[in-house]
Amino acid sequence: MPAASLTALLTNLIDYAGLYPPAALPFAEAAEKYRSHLVSPESWMLNRFVLPSAEGIEANWRITLLTDAEPGPLPPEVETLETKLPQKLSLPTYCEVPIDRVPAGAFAKIRTGGLTPEAVPGAGQIAAFLLEAAARRIPFKATAGLHHPVRSLHTGMHGFINVFTAAAFAWHGAMRETLLDIINEADPQAFAFGEHELGWRGCTLHTSCIEDSRRQFAHSFGSCSFDEPVADLRELGWLA
Repeated sequence: MPAASLTALLTNLIDYAGLYPPAALPFAEAAEKYRSHLVSPESWMLNRFVLPSAEGIEANWRITLLTDAEPGPLPPEVETLETKLPQKLSLPTYCEVPIDRVPAGAFAKIRTGGLTPEAVPGAGQIAAFLLEAAARRIPFKATAGLHHPVRSLHTGMHGFINVFTAAAFAWHGAMRETLLDIINEADPQAFAFGEHELGWRGCTLHTSCIEDSRRQFAHSFGSCSFDEPVADLRELGWLA
C-alpha cells in the first residue's frame, strides 16, 4: 500500500461511471470492467458503480443510482442516490444544485469538468464551493473531468489529488488563497505523502485529518475510467 496519508486520501475515492461520456460504454462492457476492478490490486480505491437503474446489478456491487424522483423499493446494493433537483430522497442523496439549494440532510454534488473547455469550472468556483460546503458542513461528491491526479496546464483539466487535498484543507479551516493555490498546483512534486501527514509546499495535514475529511466531507468523484487514474498514479510513482 502507499504511504498512509495517500491511502487515506484515495481509499474508496473513485465512483466508476463507465456508462457515461466520454467513455459511454454499453452496460455489459461497463459491468465487466467494474467486476474486474473489484478484484484488482487497486480495488481499495474503488467506490460505487454509477447506474441509471437497478436492473442487472449483482450481489457484490455497491451502487449509486441517478434519479430525479423517488425510485421506490431498491435492492440493498443501492447505497446512495444522485439527482439534479434540490430534494432529499429515501437514501443518502447527492444533489447537483447550487450549494445554497441543497436541502437539509442531503449532500452536494459539484461538476468539475465536461466535454468542452467551457464546461470546466475555474479554480475560484471550486474553491468557493469547498469553502461554503465546509462552512455549512455539507458532504459532497464531484463528477466529470477528474481523470488525472494533478492539474494539467495544457488541457486545463483539474486533478483529483488537487481537489481532494484542497477539500481536506478546507474541512480543517484553510483560507481561500490556500485552496486556490492547491487547486491550481500543476507540479506533482509539490505534494508529499508520508505515513503521518500530507504535505503541500510547507502546509501539512495529519493523516487522521485526511481520514476525517474523507469520512465526513469529501466522499468521492465519478470517473468514466478507473484504469486511467490508476495508471497515472503509478506513472507518478505514487502507486507500486
